[in-house]
Amino acid sequence: MNVLLDTHIAIWALLDSHMLTRKARDIILDPDNTVYYSTVSVWEILLKHSTHPDKINLTAEIFSSACKDAGYICLELCDKHIITAEKSLVQIEEHKDPFDRLLLAQAKTESLSLLTNDSKLPLYKEKCVISQ
Repeated sequence: MNVLLDTHIAIWALLDSHMLTRKARDIILDPDNTVYYSTVSVWEILLKHSTHPDKINLTAEIFSSACKDAGYICLELCDKHIITAEKSLVQIEEHKDPFDRLLLAQAKTESLSLLTNDSKLPLYKEKCVISQ
């Protein structure tokens, strides 16, 4: 399986956090799975770290480097991902997170499974979402 990590899942995996469920850990560690992180997550880390360094103690550079060291593959943001978000993802009123929307569009476009703990992402009813 090809898996794209939601930002918080990537952080939890990198920090070996107790927040990461066994299901998510098993998916990430399964040698038959290819694990991706997104430049969208790197950007999200940059913005959140710059405004709340006390809550997000990883910098974008450290996050990106740690993902590569963990063997995750970087999925860069392309026009086709933005077009998918625009054309085929109906905006969910209860969900306003642009980072999640782009990650979902990337997963959908690239035929990846998006691994998340966000209870609002399944509201999009996209088959690519794996809720832990």
